[in-house]
Amino acid sequence: MTPDRFFALMLLLESRDGATTQELASALGVSLRTITRDLNWLRDAGLPVTAHRGRLGGVTMLPGSGLDLTRLTPGERDHLSLIGLDERQRAELDASAESRRALAKLAATQSRRVDELLPLTDVVHVDSRPWHRTRASGPTPASLIGAVRRGRQLRIGYDSPRESCPRDLVVDPYGLLAKAGIWYLVADCARVPRMYRLERITTWKEVDQPRRLRENQTLVTVAAALIDQWAHNHAIEVSATIDQTQIERAQRIFGLRLVRDDDEESATGYKVTIRFLQLEDVRALLPFGNAITVHGPAEARAHLRALATNLADHYAPSPTS
Repeated sequence: MTPDRFFALMLLLESRDGATTQELASALGVSLRTITRDLNWLRDAGLPVTAHRGRLGGVTMLPGSGLDLTRLTPGERDHLSLIGLDERQRAELDASAESRRALAKLAATQSRRVDELLPLTDVVHVDSRPWHRTRASGPTPASLIGAVRRGRQLRIGYDSPRESCPRDLVVDPYGLLAKAGIWYLVADCARVPRMYRLERITTWKEVDQPRRLRENQTLVTVAAALIDQWAHNHAIEVSATIDQTQIERAQRIFGLRLVRDDDEESATGYKVTIRFLQLEDVRALLPFGNAITVHGPAEARAHLRALATNLADHYAPSPTS
């Protein structure tokens, strides 16, 4: 269990008379299996967590947890309940100061033993940014968070890589998502869910209309559905063999879009399937050179051949006069 999820779970249990495991899992954005494991961890650690069956039952925290949550201000409670953010991402939301004060207050209530281990926050640092990323443009998460929390529609200018000029859109925001070091605005546009990269938002302003969200949809559920859709939706599947020396690099680049066939491993390479949203995206294979051999479909091989020919022509020696 991560430290932020531990404190968020403690806050939920302290603030409710009883909550089902499903309610706790939904509030924290985790699976039922994960929340059950977390509750068992709390019990094994000696914290007074108890569960009662029945219509009026639920999971509760009995008095004596050892955490004096009454010392926290409403703002500190709110910031401490943020899940999954590292210190850099908290700073981007202007949340790091509140979070540090809240953690300091909770730590002050614990008696320190001579043989106690150093706090994890002193010896572990997490930076979720991908390597070699340039500084992002567009609005910062901190500049947008106030507008999103006021529950208003937003009018944004969005510079899509597939459009010749920024589009003007009115969206109903669910909230902000930090994924793989990139911030997204998760919102409905004409009742259709989308993820908008903050660095591609050119302009934005609040609209004097309350947001209209689809029934029973939250930031957690919409973001999870969009991520799953992005990972699995595709227009073309490329079968290929990747040299053993390049398989790890390919897995880092393509992620879940690359599926390795362990039954087709040879002495020289691995048989894989790579999913692409459109045919043009197969150009991502060019940097691998002949370390990747594409077997099909035929249109993928033809497109790579055309791309490689154009590249070779571009760098061909100039004819002498």
